[in-house]
Amino acid sequence: MQISGEMGFCSGMAVVYLVILNLLEVNGEIPTTLDGPFKPVTVPLDKSFRGNAIDLPDTDPRLQRSVTGLQPEQISVSLSSTHDSVWISWITGEFQIGDNIKPLDPKTVVSVVRYGKLRFPMIHKATGHSLVYNQMYPFEGLQNYTSGIVHHVRLTGLDPNTLYYYRCGDPLIPSMSDIYSFKTMPVSGPRSYPSRIAVVGDLGLTYNSSSTINHLKRNKPDLVLMVGDLSYANLYLTNGTSSDCYSCSFPDTPIHETYQPRWDYWGRFMQPLVSKVPIMMVQGNHEIELQAQNRTFASYSSRYAFPYKESGSSSPFYYSFNSGGIHFVVLGGYTAYSKTADQYKWLQKDLTHVNREVTPWLVATWHPPWYSSYTAHYREAECMMVAMEDLLYRYGVDIVFNGHVHAYERSNRVYNYALDPCGPVYITVGDGGNREKMSITHADEPGKCPEPSSTPDEFMGGFCAYNFTSGPAAGKFCWDRQPEYSAYRESSFGHGILEVKNETHALWKWHRNQDLYTKAGDQIYLVRQPKRCPVEPKGSS
Repeated sequence: MQISGEMGFCSGMAVVYLVILNLLEVNGEIPTTLDGPFKPVTVPLDKSFRGNAIDLPDTDPRLQRSVTGLQPEQISVSLSSTHDSVWISWITGEFQIGDNIKPLDPKTVVSVVRYGKLRFPMIHKATGHSLVYNQMYPFEGLQNYTSGIVHHVRLTGLDPNTLYYYRCGDPLIPSMSDIYSFKTMPVSGPRSYPSRIAVVGDLGLTYNSSSTINHLKRNKPDLVLMVGDLSYANLYLTNGTSSDCYSCSFPDTPIHETYQPRWDYWGRFMQPLVSKVPIMMVQGNHEIELQAQNRTFASYSSRYAFPYKESGSSSPFYYSFNSGGIHFVVLGGYTAYSKTADQYKWLQKDLTHVNREVTPWLVATWHPPWYSSYTAHYREAECMMVAMEDLLYRYGVDIVFNGHVHAYERSNRVYNYALDPCGPVYITVGDGGNREKMSITHADEPGKCPEPSSTPDEFMGGFCAYNFTSGPAAGKFCWDRQPEYSAYRESSFGHGILEVKNETHALWKWHRNQDLYTKAGDQIYLVRQPKRCPVEPKGSS
């Protein structure tokens, strides 16, 4: 009885805390999902807004190699599955591109991280593994690529919510990096959360990307969730020639080429942020990068560490991790997801082990959205939705983050295209600023509904998107007005910030690049209702 009384007191204090937060908000009262479902809102396109972006040139100092010899560069931190472990990744040596390339030997350099709670002495040491990957094109005139040596080291036994200092490299050469730092995630629990989680997608390497990252840094996140499409190296030929639309400009190439040095540029550009703030990756379509013999995702899966083994997965394309009282599930929109596929079986097993008493919040993320009303990629991932939506609904996923569509859209709570108070809120943030055109047309506008046969994803194939059989759009492939599941949509570059306050309330803010740093273009409290929306109990399948 004593424990129950204390828990009731804490819950009461949490409610008071949220009331105070509401009163203190600068922009006045913020709506909550309990006020919904909301009438659909479309913010008119700003005609002066630049809908496409220009890539940063190769000569930009932020993209250039600033180290010598075998000193580490492109340093990044990513999380393991729990708070007591992180991965440190970096590259040593220079890439090669051309006809006659000779891969570096990973055995010539060791992978070491020294770390501790003090800058000096760093009393802990961890070792890891290294590799080199190649992007090969057996066609005349195309240039092959071999990377520098990629290192991954896992640190274990870390304390929660603690600042650690580290250096990485090879102490025998010696070629150790400068001193960097990172902060571990809070221990998992119903009242333990990181302060701010940044969500960004379809970033690329443009002047607008730079603006997005500058805005994101000002929000001082504890974690970055990158929902796919990183470097956009596949908008380039191997000779460095580029286009906003590869298939339009280069229809006759024998294979979809890439310019792999853009990956090195992206790693350097991102290092000031991700060498101290952990970043978690989601596979996007621009990471496919098909090679001869059907090899795909070579760069993506080689350059970054993924906690897939720690979370019981067999693939870096789908995995899970905890961040305080949040359980994140990362899914692959470009790997098999049918109910007989390994990914589906892993997802089902992972969800059965989620303890909502410890991690009340369940967040899922993948690249192509299920609920998007834009013409671009409309209903493209319908087969994935058919396979997995019911499973995510039964286990009570609270929020879904997607990218792919180069605009911003937030849904009402929805399930199977119908408003549902227990369905997830779907948020598309594919507006990071890449050089492809901004998505500005909606499938519900006259003449903008795509031909159904054109909608399936080219890489995954399949066709599952048929005309609606019920609701306001019954008998049609597209709505004739903004769908009721779409609460807010706007074409603009930006990023989002998730602030989980307690086990039932989280504040979501979307920040546009053209606004002041402190201003939010869209904001809402996402409220869980565990009593109204019971989920599958832990251990059930």
